[in-house]
Amino acid sequence: MSIDVGPKPTRNAEILPFYRFLAKHPRDPVSAFEEVGRQADGKLVRLNMGPFRPYLVTHPDHVQHVLRTNQPNYVREGMFWDPLVPLLGSGILSDGESWQDSRRVLQPLFTAKYVDSLAERMAEIVAEQIDAVVRPGEPFDVVDGISAIVHPTIVRLFFGDRISREDIARLIPAYEVAVTATWPRLLMPFVPDSVPLPGDRPFRRSIETINTVVYPRVHEARRAAGDGKDVVSAICRAREGDPGEAGDRRIRDDMVSMHGASTETSATALTWVWVALDAHPELAEKIYAEIDEVVGTETVRPSHLPELRYLKMFLSELVRLYPPGWILPRQAVETDEIGGVTIKAGSTVMISPYLTHRLERFWDRPEEFDPERFAPERERGHRWAYFPFGGGPHQCLGQHLFMMEAQLLMAGLLSRYRPVLTASRPVRPRLASSLRPNQKVKLTFVERART
Repeated sequence: MSIDVGPKPTRNAEILPFYRFLAKHPRDPVSAFEEVGRQADGKLVRLNMGPFRPYLVTHPDHVQHVLRTNQPNYVREGMFWDPLVPLLGSGILSDGESWQDSRRVLQPLFTAKYVDSLAERMAEIVAEQIDAVVRPGEPFDVVDGISAIVHPTIVRLFFGDRISREDIARLIPAYEVAVTATWPRLLMPFVPDSVPLPGDRPFRRSIETINTVVYPRVHEARRAAGDGKDVVSAICRAREGDPGEAGDRRIRDDMVSMHGASTETSATALTWVWVALDAHPELAEKIYAEIDEVVGTETVRPSHLPELRYLKMFLSELVRLYPPGWILPRQAVETDEIGGVTIKAGSTVMISPYLTHRLERFWDRPEEFDPERFAPERERGHRWAYFPFGGGPHQCLGQHLFMMEAQLLMAGLLSRYRPVLTASRPVRPRLASSLRPNQKVKLTFVERART
């Protein structure tokens, strides 16, 4: 005989005073965030940010619940997402039916097979951009310089010959502004849209620039009936049944979202490459030796990439410690329970790969940079302890594209140059919609003697 004891009792989440941590680190909000993560230690907690009190989700079991098990209940709305709607629209980075429709259209374009078909063209563009951007022996601003390689590579892959170099030059700073200008609203999501905050006006101007460049390319591709091998042509072919301005808008939203996600992920992650190489010269020597053996004096080709095993391990560890999407907010549609804590409908939950990747119970020496964690023979831990590209149905479509571009770029540079970093103080992450450095990172590429 069984006895019905009723529903399991739930508990209230512990509240951590985030504003106090922030007061201890007024110039380094990410340090405040790290301190919260250490104190939470995987427990589901609530952050007191004044009138805004989101739940912080870091335990892999809880991450899996939000991103996979009960994913439809946690949507990309509210904090972080609402300010970006004017930029992203209702494409692949939205939610609901419009997201499902965009994923149906875009997923075939970001399979490993399709991305591999772009590999030769990507290798050519990366090599051209390295030649155009790098001046041996001269100061190289890492954020601007890497963006000047990554952005044109993705734009030319996406738009083909439909876009001019002048328009590419307009898009790059517009995207830079768009992804960084919203940080005040990220810190103060309780401030209504009617109250102006720093960054609002530059954000609106950046969207105007992006629309001015993107819409004519969409119109041109549609007039040509999607006759082309670039991504915008493929999307136009897939959306033949979406005519008129509404169809143009859907294509625009998909292109802007995918371009923004692809370039921001790559450019941000690759900024940290040079910081990590400088901090760990013994690891840098292993990478140099592997590239010398595999690539030698040749131009880097896609055929080299399978042999650059340690470089791939290095990049996997890089995005563990510096995941570009460091925070993934979601909003609960209906009341739910996570780890014995009731999450009321309308509540914001914040998932952070940045913090989960630093949990000591799931990572040995979590603060240490160690590419050997990702050696093929090493056993992996909890599946959801590592998710630099998100997870579940909303997992980033462009992760294969990122790894290919990152390997081509690093091998292309390091087969020819050695980087010498200059920084006035330790380089730390700063609070933005992606994980940017807290200062200008500059280096010099020293040309190698090649035999």
